[in-house]
Formats: sequence, structure tokens, C-alpha cells
Amino acid sequence: MFEITVNENIFLRQLQVQDAPLVYKQLDVSRKSLRKFLPWVDYNTNEEHSLRFIQLMLRKAEEQEAIALGVWYEDQFCGVIDLHGWDHQLQKAEIGYWIGESFQRKGIATAACKGLISFAFRKLHLNKIEIRFVLQNERSAQIPIKLGFSREGTLRHSAKLHGQYVDMVVMGILRQDWKY
Repeated sequence: MFEITVNENIFLRQLQVQDAPLVYKQLDVSRKSLRKFLPWVDYNTNEEHSLRFIQLMLRKAEEQEAIALGVWYEDQFCGVIDLHGWDHQLQKAEIGYWIGESFQRKGIATAACKGLISFAFRKLHLNKIEIRFVLQNERSAQIPIKLGFSREGTLRHSAKLHGQYVDMVVMGILRQDWKY
């Protein structure tokens, strides 16, 4: 288990099995806002589902395929950020994140991404980070823009959201372009 200190108010800590109740509770109270753009929310309907997610991510961390971290703001659990799709040959990975509704619009997701990206470039020696989001998710689009990512394209009908195909935007940044 490890932690990344982002700033005086925010830190990231690798999720552990005992965090499942916190993850589920925050997800559940934020379900209505999160499900708008995150199709997996509808499939996480109890603590056991959150526990299985954490157990899966712990196994993937052992294999250096992915890692899931809890986001803590002023010592309160507020969301999850993860590094997944880790390709060792290309030295790249993708970041996903969600922040509970009562913690949104405070810059937490942007700061958490900044912290994890810096860690990935400096400690994991990745060369590229990608962020993907549903085309209509304008708020999520602002995060990679603020962090200097470049829009690399739109993947048409690349995901399903509530039974409908949706387009995904891919944004990326290279280690050489990272300013933080």
C-alpha cells in the first residue's frame, strides 16, 4: 500500500479491502450524478461489488497492470482514481476517476489527476498517459485540458451508456510535455 500526497488537502492511497464500505457509500450517495456518464455505476449495487472491484485492482497492482487509489480530501474519502490499461512495452496507461457529488467543483479531480500523472511519469517511467471520457461529459473534458493534454481523437460508438452507443474522446499527454 502506498500514498501520494497531492497537496495540503488531498492525498491518494491505494484502495484496500477495508475501504469497500467507504467506496460503496460515496458511490451510492452520488449515484444519480455519476451514472450520467459512467455505465459501470448501475452494476455496483452493494458493498460486495465495491469489494470485488478493490480485490481485482489489488491483483492487477501485483501484476503491474493497474492500480486503484482512494481520493481523500480533508481526511474524508471522496472518490477513486485509477491507472489502468498499463502497457509496459509502450510505457503508457489510462487514467479514470470519479468524485462524489458533494465533493465536486472543488478542483479535487484535477489535483488528483495531476498527482497521479506526476507519479506515473516520475516513478513508473511511463511515456504517455491517456484520459478517455464520453463526448457529452463537458465537465470531465475540462480536466485534461487544464493539465495540458492534447485531443487525439474521437472513438465512435466506443462504449455503451444506458443501452445506447456513445462516442469517447481520447486525450493524451507525453512525459516530455508534462509541465508539473
